[in-house]
Amino acid sequence: MKRSALLTRSLTALLLAGSLAHSARAQEEQPPEKPPGPPPTAAEARAERQKNSAAKLAGLLAFVETSCPDLKPNTERLNAVVSGLGVAPDDLAQGDLKLRSRAYTEIYGKDVPANCARAAENFGETGRTIPGLIAKR
Repeated sequence: MKRSALLTRSLTALLLAGSLAHSARAQEEQPPEKPPGPPPTAAEARAERQKNSAAKLAGLLAFVETSCPDLKPNTERLNAVVSGLGVAPDDLAQGDLKLRSRAYTEIYGKDVPANCARAAENFGETGRTIPGLIAKR
């Protein structure tokens, strides 16, 4: 019986040592974490918020174009608003801003009737947020 207990302890010790060694090797193999960069400046953070706002608006207008039968986007007004945010309208058709815009379009599409109504209320001819961004067909 003593021999069996000694064998069990030895096997347990070997398994434990093996798993610790494997864990140590796995930690060594992982690439080191990148140190965090400096936080964005206030101007960079503001520019990023403005780009995101421009992408939201572009996504909203794409949603309105495809999903709201009684509404149509006013692209001239969109271009003016986006330019006022410091974003070139052409930038919305490429790269990261295009992807963000599409993501917002998909989100708005999850509740078409409610989002069409909100779009008209907030961005229609007498909208509360940005009047004239959306018109009736």
